[in-house]
Amino acid sequence: MDRREILAAAKATTTARGKNYGNVYENHKRIADLWAVILKRPIAPHEVAMCMIALKIARLVETPNHADSQIDIAGYAAILPECFRDE
Repeated sequence: MDRREILAAAKATTTARGKNYGNVYENHKRIADLWAVILKRPIAPHEVAMCMIALKIARLVETPNHADSQIDIAGYAAILPECFRDE
């Protein structure tokens, strides 16, 4: 895949996820609230997106050409501004 295909796939994926999981900020806030209980500290929605990017990078260490992880990283990077805006 080239960058245009990855970005197009990330756009399609984030759109589909929005239909399944709702508003980006609200979904990441929900995840942040759950992680906060486990980690015993406040978590911000943007931190969820950043941690998910880190998770995908960790997976790419094992399989660097895995397109799904590359697409997901682009998608999480794209939603970061929405998390910051709504925080």
